[in-house]
Amino acid sequence: MRKKPFLLLTAAALATSVLGILLARARAARRLRRDVAQLFRQAANGSTQVYHETQLAGLPAPVQRYFRHVLTEGQPYLRGLRLRHGGQFKTDLAKDWIAIAGEQYVTADPPGFIWQGTTRQFIVRDEYVAGRGSLTVRLLGAVPIVRGAGPHYDQGELQRWLAESPWMPTNLLPGRRVSWTAIDDQSARLTLAFAGTTVALVVRFNDRDEIEECETQRYFGDAQLLPWVGRFGHYQVRHGVLIPTEAEASWVVDGQRQPYARFTVQVLDYETLRPF
Repeated sequence: MRKKPFLLLTAAALATSVLGILLARARAARRLRRDVAQLFRQAANGSTQVYHETQLAGLPAPVQRYFRHVLTEGQPYLRGLRLRHGGQFKTDLAKDWIAIAGEQYVTADPPGFIWQGTTRQFIVRDEYVAGRGSLTVRLLGAVPIVRGAGPHYDQGELQRWLAESPWMPTNLLPGRRVSWTAIDDQSARLTLAFAGTTVALVVRFNDRDEIEECETQRYFGDAQLLPWVGRFGHYQVRHGVLIPTEAEASWVVDGQRQPYARFTVQVLDYETLRPF
């Protein structure tokens, strides 16, 4: 007879906990939609430029081959994108993989992005907005357990924006912010200067003239610089542009590459610049 009140209290506590998690996730979704709408308002009157092969004169040979491969003559510069992905993620390099679903929103001019990934345990948000980078992780979508901001995050998130620009190849065309320097026949150095910060990547191309890998020194947390590697594969034509649909991010620790994120693009739009 005494078990019944206990079971009722337990059920009520579980229901309250589940409701709290659902409310926290709903708040995170509303916050994301609001901030993405603001991000895209900055890109509403984006560039009217179009790509011409004459822009490639003087670029390193593998870079010229890449643009000829992924873009067609007259391609308008891309103002932004939104994408959804599935995949796997590690909360710690020593831990197991867990499933993750994410949304990412990117603007070309000014450079910016908001990414939000959701797992059973947490919601993580990575962003670069108005020249500032930040990282927030919330346990069960409610309790903040990581908050990162400051100059190292400004640099690291701008590096991420640049490294993921194979999804928006016109971001990589030479201009007032972007430049390329030759290394050899399969690689080149890519440099971006924006908002008082300059970042650079070593970009490596495969035999199909696609960007296969990029590497840089990036802050691991807020103190330690480590080699960071982004890898791309399974290129497909989406909306007339050849882009990778698989991406992997890794840290290099003691000379060993240790992946922590593997994403597969599920949906990608260039014209619909609004939240999902």
